[in-house]
This record gives sequence, structure tokens and C-alpha cells, in this order.
Amino acid sequence: MKVVSFIKKNVVMCAAVVAAAVTAFIIPPDAQYISYFDVKTLTCLFCVLAVVCALKNISFFYILAQKIVKSFKNIKLCVLALVYITFIGSMLIANDMALLTFLPLGYFVLSSTKKQKYMEFTFIMQNIAANLGGMLTPFGNPQNLYLYTKYNIPTGEFIRIMLCPFVISIVLITACCCIFVKNEPLVVEDTPLTLEPKRTVLYTMLFILAIAIVFRSIPYWIGLIIIPSVLLIADKKALKMVDYPLLLTFAAFFIFAGNMARIEVVRNMFEFLLGKSTLVFSILSCQIISNVPSAILLSQFADNYRELLLGVNIGGVGTLISSLASLITLREYTKNNPGKTAHYIAIFSLFNFSFLIILTIIMCLMK
Repeated sequence: MKVVSFIKKNVVMCAAVVAAAVTAFIIPPDAQYISYFDVKTLTCLFCVLAVVCALKNISFFYILAQKIVKSFKNIKLCVLALVYITFIGSMLIANDMALLTFLPLGYFVLSSTKKQKYMEFTFIMQNIAANLGGMLTPFGNPQNLYLYTKYNIPTGEFIRIMLCPFVISIVLITACCCIFVKNEPLVVEDTPLTLEPKRTVLYTMLFILAIAIVFRSIPYWIGLIIIPSVLLIADKKALKMVDYPLLLTFAAFFIFAGNMARIEVVRNMFEFLLGKSTLVFSILSCQIISNVPSAILLSQFADNYRELLLGVNIGGVGTLISSLASLITLREYTKNNPGKTAHYIAIFSLFNFSFLIILTIIMCLMK
């Protein structure tokens, strides 16, 4: 039962390990395997996740979000605030961590104010906001961090590439919230929480260090030494909370993608399809194997990193498996609303595919 439970919680990681193992039979392990791994990407991801866990342990993001939400007196503004917080949070702490942090806040606010009828819509909008909000920054989505490092994309160019779909996403999300949520009065209960000043300052400094590493201002090995060393003393729990399955997923997909690139038939097929349209093919790939593995796999064959970057970010909306973050939202919603899974998936699909179609058409027209 423990094994089954572990597999259910880490479906993508297990699939990645199996995929890597299968390709290892086709391309037996050799010296080239070492070149598959992007150590800088793994280090940056680990550092950011570790510091975010430490900040989460002192309720930093929850307190900040609660103060913002309390400023609004009607449900429409409150839902907008919850969605925007998730949107902005995904830019800073990655999409999955933003959802793990702010979905419980959404549940707390809506349930304590007897506005559960907006729970489904709010969770879906928070999910879309997390997947699309993270597209603007190199560390907002895991696939961004990988591609940013893989292609050595200049920071200014990265932001210019993602700015258009980012702005369109803001407009679409805001329009949905304004249309589907009514102006009803709201009273939010106050749950007193306070920050620890010393830990807040320390973790903020570590977060700045982690971001400096991502932006190549500081060598990544410095962060790998300093951040775990400080957290071993200040907060061991944060190091235990790091999403190690995500790191292992990356490592496994590095092996899978590296081996696939060495299989001539596969290489020729992918080069042909990507030659037709890197943007469209990468979006479709996300719907089947999710955005992170799509980015790692397709980067072995694609030279057009602009369209690949756009595709694996836009492709984060759509099916439930197009992004790991969507599975987190489904789990959180069904945990609090048992028996409503089918209806949630139907509404989720309606909104997600609408966003996907609109963004895909606009970006194809702008090519």
C-alpha cells in the first residue's frame, strides 16, 4: 500500500524513471551519459525550492496574501486578489509552490465567508494563473529555468519573448473573474499570525542569493554551498520539504532525452515535426507528456528556442497532465470537495482549452 501511495503521489517521476530505464536498454550507459545532466539547472532549482520552503515554514507568503485579501470587501475583488496573488507568486516561487501556498488560502477565505459556490471557479483560475504567471521569469516555471540555462538566453530577450502571452493571460484571467464572479459583500475572518523578524531577514537574503544564481550573477556552486549550510542550522525541515521527486524527474528526463537524441529514427522524426512548427508541436507535446519533459526532450532537436519557450509555457494549460501544477490543484480541490471530481474536470477543461486555443491562435498569428 505504501508503494502504491508513493506511485500515486509521484506519477510523473515514476514515469520518467521508467522511460529513462527503457531507453537505457536501447542506448546502454556509457561516458556520454554524464553530458546529459544540466548540473546548473538542478542546482538552481534545488536552491530556489529550499529557500521557498523555509519562507513557507514561517508563513511568509500566507501572511502577505492574507493582508492583501483582507483589504477587499466584496467577493469579486477578493477572488481577483487570490488569483493575482497566485499569478505573481508563480513568478517568484514557481507555479507548483504558488499553488501549494495559496490554494489553502483560497479555501480558507471562501469557506469561512460561506462563498463555497465560487470555490471551483477560484481554484481553476488560480491554477491557470500559476501556469501562465510563471512564464515571465526564468525561475517561474521549471521548464523555463532549464531552457534559460540550456540555450543561455539573455534575460532581457527572455522577458521580451514571454511578455506578449503574459499580458494576454492577465487580460483573459481578469475578464473571466469579472464576468463569472458577482459583486457580493464579503467579511474575511482575521487569523492573527506574525513573522519572525530574524528568520524573515535571513531567508529573504537567501532568496535574493538564489535569484542571483538563476540570473548568472553568482556562480551556482556558491549557492549550493551557502544555502544548504545555512538551512541546516536555521531550518532543517525546509531541506526535508524540498521537492526531491521533481529533481529526480528532471534527472530521469535528462537521461531519457539524451538517449532519444541518439536514436537516429527518433531524431529524424522530431527534426521533421519541429521543422514544420516548433510552437504548435511543443504545445501538443505538453498535452500528452506535460510541459517539463516536453521542454527537456524537444530541446535536444529544436534550434528555435523562442517558439519552444512559448510552446512549453502556453502548453501548460489544456489537459490535466499538461502541467504538474494542474494535478496539485485537482488533489487540493477533491480533498476539500469530495464527490465533485467529474464536474470539476469538465469545467477545468472548458476554461483551460479556451485559454489554450486563444493563446495558440494569437501567438501563431504573431510568428
